[in-house]
Amino acid sequence: MLSERRLEVLRAIVQDYVGTEEPVGSKALTERHQLGVSPATVRNDMAVLEDEGFIAQPHTSAGRIPTDKGYRLFVDKLAGVKPLSSPERRAIQNFLDGAVDLDDVVGRTVRLLAQLTRQVAVVQYPSLTRSTVRHVELLSLAPARLMLVLITDTGRVEQRMIDCPAPFGEATLADLRARLNSRVVGRRFADVPRLVRELPESFDSEDRGTVSTVLSTLLETLVEETEERLMIGGTSNLTRFGHDFPVMIRPVLEALEEQVVLLKLLGEATDSAMTVRIGHENAHEGLTSTSVVAVGYGSGDEAVAKLGVVGPTRMDYPGTMGAVRAVARYVGQILAES
Repeated sequence: MLSERRLEVLRAIVQDYVGTEEPVGSKALTERHQLGVSPATVRNDMAVLEDEGFIAQPHTSAGRIPTDKGYRLFVDKLAGVKPLSSPERRAIQNFLDGAVDLDDVVGRTVRLLAQLTRQVAVVQYPSLTRSTVRHVELLSLAPARLMLVLITDTGRVEQRMIDCPAPFGEATLADLRARLNSRVVGRRFADVPRLVRELPESFDSEDRGTVSTVLSTLLETLVEETEERLMIGGTSNLTRFGHDFPVMIRPVLEALEEQVVLLKLLGEATDSAMTVRIGHENAHEGLTSTSVVAVGYGSGDEAVAKLGVVGPTRMDYPGTMGAVRAVARYVGQILAES
């Protein structure tokens, strides 16, 4: 275990390196921070921190920089989540409150996160596998053509056109709409197939073919939309950090283009806790020089999706964690009220 003083030295090194982008020396530390010891003592503490793998010497200068292990200890033990100021919180609320639908919410959230953190923002759409049905609407477009509209509790809307095998009367359509909603509203998507399986049998024989067609389209929609969707923004922010990537920025950009990689980075959506993965903790080779800060969001206690940011390991962790958490909280409130 490191002593409290050495932990303070590590905290100071991380803060100075993140702020100045320059390797940190013992003289600078004693001048900028109230460590209460001499530069010689600080040099000794830095030597111990280097031996333990928390800091490293990038070249022959006297300065040191944090390693992945050093950032990890900083995040786990030394970094509190920096709260946003009142103006920042009001700006978030005003920006997100203007959203008109789920796509707009996700788009605004991506832009907001990228602006607040100056990193790459990634927002996962609410997963239908963790959503419930709010309403199913059936609209007659022609005697044998319908539109099915599926609305989820998270505000997601899916539309499908249905060509029926025979004309469908308005009274029968209203009956199907009512019976369908009475069975599926408020229920998980995974439960819907079981709940509607015997519904065609409750209709007259001449209508069963159309009822079966409508149900098949509904179930196909549920299957199709279980595929996770993401929105990403702010990749141009990475160009400001070109010197933070040891070889080149291209592997990072290529990794960010792969949706499967991004989903793995964000982690399981049901986990609402904040996660911070640093450097080589990210398994993808192109992202070992980055850090990921992610948290779940949802309309209730359970997270329905994740959002977060990707940036260089030389990151303002307290500020980034605070921004990510605050934005997730506001998005959850919007979903709850929608």
